[in-house]
Order: sequence, then structure tokens, then C-alpha cells
Amino acid sequence: MNTRLRWVLLQIARRLWFRATAFSVLGVATALFAGVARRYIPADIPGKIGAEAVDALLSILATSMLSVTIFSLSTLVAAHASATNHATPRATRLLSQDHTAQNALSTFVGAFLFSLVGLIALQSGLYSNGGLVVIYVATLAVIVLIVVTLLRWIDHVLRLGRVGETADRVEETAARAMRDRHEYPFLGGYPYPAEDQMPSDTTPVYADRMGYVQHVDMSALHDLTRSGAVKVFVRSAPGAYVHPGRPLALLHGFMVEGDIDRARAAFNVGDTRSFDQDPRFGTAVLAEIASRALSPAVNDPGTAIDVLGRAARLMSIWTEPRERAGEGPKFPFVHVPETTVGELFDDLFTPIGRDGASMVEIGIRLQKTLQVLAGLGDRRYAVAALACSRLALERAEHALAIEADRQRVRSAAADVERIASAYIEPK
Repeated sequence: MNTRLRWVLLQIARRLWFRATAFSVLGVATALFAGVARRYIPADIPGKIGAEAVDALLSILATSMLSVTIFSLSTLVAAHASATNHATPRATRLLSQDHTAQNALSTFVGAFLFSLVGLIALQSGLYSNGGLVVIYVATLAVIVLIVVTLLRWIDHVLRLGRVGETADRVEETAARAMRDRHEYPFLGGYPYPAEDQMPSDTTPVYADRMGYVQHVDMSALHDLTRSGAVKVFVRSAPGAYVHPGRPLALLHGFMVEGDIDRARAAFNVGDTRSFDQDPRFGTAVLAEIASRALSPAVNDPGTAIDVLGRAARLMSIWTEPRERAGEGPKFPFVHVPETTVGELFDDLFTPIGRDGASMVEIGIRLQKTLQVLAGLGDRRYAVAALACSRLALERAEHALAIEADRQRVRSAAADVERIASAYIEPK
């Protein structure tokens, strides 16, 4: 299975309707199975269970599950609205992909359809005495499943949609994308060459629509190279906005008919960015949460400080040892641009430094976060942290009204300068 098909199936599996449909089909199949399973029931058992008992249980389930499903959907919609208003609209996609919420709604919908189909089959005489036993046991099992799901849902719904919970999901998703890119800095391909080293006779591949690159099927591009007969230079990595003036890729080598179409099909272009192959999107969304908290309408610097703590954890991922450090590229004839540390720092810390420039507590916490990252022992981090520190200090100098506050931020920025210089200056 190629990576594009696997990615498409993953996107489908994350949708709420997919899991709800699967549970609904399972519920309907269970109710219908009781009608054909009567032959496996011992003859002395069916007489002990009457149709009235089964009818009562199924009626209770049908009535209650419809109400619980509507209430749960209302709660999920309210959580989305809360995340949109207090965190960022870009995070609502992660809430809709929440496994606990999907399992709860799917269980309730499946149980409702199970009871509804069971009632219809019962009233139409589909169940014999043996079938009543099967549907009775299945109903008891469904009740146990509903109770367990409700207990988990009650605990979960109290946190769903809160800013801290939303930030947790964004951090978790961004960390996963960061680790994937850390293991494969060029998506498993080769580094993109400098412009003066690019071949002159390349053929551009353009998208058939304008939008963001959401996914690149590296396996398909690798198959296109035919062991080096063609080289692929990816111009628009995941997260890039493509338009008629920006090609998806450049092809160089002995090409055959259909290569351009196959190369175009390896890129999935959509209306919005995706978290999976785009670590910069996760950091940008995390910065949006902090910026929203620092807006005059919200005025919540504590959330911004919390985001800075998450940012330090997130950015430290690329200083960890790589598990596949000794392995060569999986796709040696596909060249992909690098996502640099400086770009990640700019996406994450520049908005916070801009929107929190007038708050001394934000200025100090930002500088201390940059101190931590500058001291991780990586020259790339030291350079990026120093650049962000100087820019944040310049903004604070203009925004802070009191000299004492400016001096505190200057002192914290001086520590960043001292720590970063130890890794930047040659020894």
C-alpha cells in the first residue's frame, strides 16, 4: 500500500462519521444475527425468557440512547465553539478526531440502532424462542458497554473544549509531526540542493488547483525516478501554498509520457494545512493559542506562559538522538527542502513576542524559554534563540512603559546572549 492511499485511509478513519457508521453497522448486524442464531440455543433455555422482558429493555434503550446521543452531540458542538473562541479555530479539527468522543457517540448511535432494529424484528415476529435468548444476552452486553462508555464520557466531557485540554492535543499532534520529521528530515529523501547546483533543464509540475500541500507520497515519487533515470526536486513541501506561479516539483532526466501526471498525483492539495507532515503548522497553531490569550478581549497571560512551557518541550525534540541516524535515505533520488530550526522558532516565538511585548511577565518568560533552548548544546538552536531574543527585546523596549520593566527584560535577554554566544562563537 503506497503512502498516499494509507494517508487517505487514515484521514477517513479519523472522521466521526466513519466510526459511528462502523458501530451502527455492528449494532444492526447484532440485532439481525439473533434471528438466525436460535438453532444454537439449548431447548430448555428459551422458555425462561419472555418477549415482554426483551421488548421492555429494547424500548428503554431506544428512548434513552436517542436522548444521550443528542446531548453528547450538543456537548461536542459546545466544545468546538469554546475552542474556537478561546483557543484557535485550527484546533477544532483535533477535537473532532478525539477517540474518546468518537467512541462515545458511536456507541450511543450503535446502541440506538441496535435497539430500534431489535424492536422492529421483535414486533414482526422474526425472533423465535431461541432468538429471544440471543437478543436478550446481546442487550445485556450492550447495556454493560453503554455504562462503561458513559463513565469514561462523563470524566472526559468535563475537560473537552477547555484551553488547557486543547493545547494538550495541539502539543501532542505537533510533537508527533516533529518526531517524524526529526527521524526523516527530508521525508526520507535527499537534501534539496542550492540554487546554483540545480540542473538547468528541469520540467516543472504544477498543481491543478490552488491550496496547501497536505501530503507528499514519497513512495510514488520514488517509483517515478526509476532508479535514478529521473530525479525529483520537491519545490513545495507539506504546508506550502501552491498557485500557478509555484510548481509542486521539478523533474530532471529521461522522462516518459505520464510522468508529469504521476508526479502531480503524488501531491495532495487541500484548502487547509494538515498536521501530519507539517511540523510548522503545529507550532503555528500553538502560537495562535498564546496570541488569542494575549488579546485584550481575553487578557489571559497565564495561558501564554503555559504555551511557552509547551514550546520548550516541543522544540527540544530535535536535539534528541535520532534512532535511524546511521541509515541512508529511503528515497535517494527525491530531493526535499529542509524545515529549519529558525523557521520553527519564528512560527512559535515571534507572534508571542509581538502580542506580549507590553507585558513584562511575558517578556521575561519568553527570554527564559529562549535561554533553555539556547543551552541545549545545538548551534542551530543558539542562533535561532538569539535572533528571537533580540527581536523580542526590541519590541519590549518600545511597548513597555516603565524603565524598571524594560531593565528586567534586558537582563533576561542578556542571559540569552551569554548562553547562545558560547555555542555560536568558535572555540
